[in-house]
Amino acid sequence: MTRLIKAKKSLGQNFLTDQRVARRIIDAVFPLETDIVVEIGPGRGALTRLLVERSGFVEAIEIDAQLADELRRLLKAENLSIVTADALKLDWRKLITEAKAKLHYPVPGEQDRRRVRVVANLPYYISTPIIEKLLSLGRGLFDMTLMLQKEVADRITTGPGSKAYGSLSVMVQYYCVASKVFEVPPSAFEPVPKVQSAVIKLTVRDAPAVEISDEARFFSFVRAAFAQRRKTILNNLKAASAALRFTQPAEAALDAASVAPRRRAETLSLAEFSKLYAALYL
Repeated sequence: MTRLIKAKKSLGQNFLTDQRVARRIIDAVFPLETDIVVEIGPGRGALTRLLVERSGFVEAIEIDAQLADELRRLLKAENLSIVTADALKLDWRKLITEAKAKLHYPVPGEQDRRRVRVVANLPYYISTPIIEKLLSLGRGLFDMTLMLQKEVADRITTGPGSKAYGSLSVMVQYYCVASKVFEVPPSAFEPVPKVQSAVIKLTVRDAPAVEISDEARFFSFVRAAFAQRRKTILNNLKAASAALRFTQPAEAALDAASVAPRRRAETLSLAEFSKLYAALYL
């Protein structure tokens, strides 16, 4: 019956139809009956059905009200809740607290120790803001298994020196251990997209990879460093100096951090960004 609901271009919908791919994704997640899984964009429920079978509780977030209603009609399980909402506008901390309250715990007080995991098939146009929002939850999440356009997946999982490496790569590495699980052909979806997709896994670190005094300011600095990719790190920092209120001149900070001024941001590791940031705000 859900096949009667057509994909909406305005929402970037491409529904997963290949059950072998769906099972590979669930195997990569490896949910336990004590896990709470938040699924973003369940669509026609290809992953939702499998998650419900293996997870403790599934909170599915679907922006398309028609699809959400159809899923509620077709998928009835005590451990499933389908929320009609925009994942970008949700109060995620409230959602997680409420999801924990819906799952029965044999031992009082164990809720806070249960793993909260995210599974999502993300359209290209919202992938970066959604990932940034999820990363801001820190240890509120255990991990994220995300299906993305391959271009975005490469950007997230790559290291310095690659053209795909950018501010999102740095942010992900700060909070998570990232890996690409497998690639997904266009034929696995309906309608068939024009791009290749990939599944990645982001496991949230117990603590950020480097120590930063002000995360929001640090990521503003990283974005500024990548603002004009063809420019040197020195020129990008000079351009951002007034807006970001560096307390040290860019040249002096680069020297103190042992970063050559003619290097480009895509060549700097997370550790080098951390050291340069500290030198700029001495």
